[in-house]
Amino acid sequence: MDKSVEAWEKSRLHPKKFADPRLTADGSQRAAVSLKKLDTLWFNTGSLCNITCANCYIESSPTNDRLVYLTTSDVRSYLDEIDGSSWTVSEIGFTGGEPFMNPDFLDMLKDCLGRGYRVLVLTNAMQPMMRPRVKDGLIALHAEYGDRLVMRVSLDHYTQELHEQERGRGTWHKALEGLRWLSQNGFALNIAGRTLSGESEEKERQGYAGLFEANALAISADDPAALVLFPEMDEAADVPEITIDCWGILGVAPESVMCSNSRMIVKRKGEDDPVVLPCTLLPYDRQFELGRTLTGAAKTVHLNHPHCAKFCVLGGASCSVAS
Repeated sequence: MDKSVEAWEKSRLHPKKFADPRLTADGSQRAAVSLKKLDTLWFNTGSLCNITCANCYIESSPTNDRLVYLTTSDVRSYLDEIDGSSWTVSEIGFTGGEPFMNPDFLDMLKDCLGRGYRVLVLTNAMQPMMRPRVKDGLIALHAEYGDRLVMRVSLDHYTQELHEQERGRGTWHKALEGLRWLSQNGFALNIAGRTLSGESEEKERQGYAGLFEANALAISADDPAALVLFPEMDEAADVPEITIDCWGILGVAPESVMCSNSRMIVKRKGEDDPVVLPCTLLPYDRQFELGRTLTGAAKTVHLNHPHCAKFCVLGGASCSVAS
């Protein structure tokens, strides 16, 4: 059997798909997205995490250090660039890995909040966040900045069984402990769930509503901003490529896609400086590298990756809470 056919059967994704940045496999013009405005700037604090998930979007784990820890100075340089530009950034997002493993993270939060930004933190709310020093620091930040600090906790399903199927045994009760601590201390909260169960959205939201009520969590399961349900991602799965004609066929506007209003900063292992990427899902693919400055990163992004199709265009998902 031809090796390309073998690879296709194994991956389920045709080898000619997502091969050319500007043309799809059938020769159609690939869809592209321009940066219309910069609402949200994301920082990946590093790919190290305290757990290994079965299907992590960026393969975070206790041993994956392909994205090294950003420093307070790294973050500050981009905040200074925003201050000296015409960008009207309203939100700073932090993701990982697990952000609370980064030793500079509390200082980063204080710097961003002190400049007036709303800050969104993606966390699993487990041991790294629950260390006494970190808890004390969060309490102080909340006391000073209130609901401008938003904590988004990953809870992959409303049942222990399916959550731990993704995150590993012993993760359920630890995540709930951290979530209850955040709620009891008045933090602005939302939840990141996943559609791994195959249930209808209505059923999933009903299940989460019961969980929130049982744990006295003031989170509305009916609010798509309070409970964000992300589609399952699989780079090997066969997904359609998005052409310029798809915007009209699907009734989706390029301005609704995350890379039209967001950028992300990562620092790769062995490199001296961080780089700018179009979104949170593509930290390792160098074709999406947009340079080292935000000014230089105002470039058109060709949707040349399965995640672009399934997560953003077909899934309609966005990591931000900015409107």
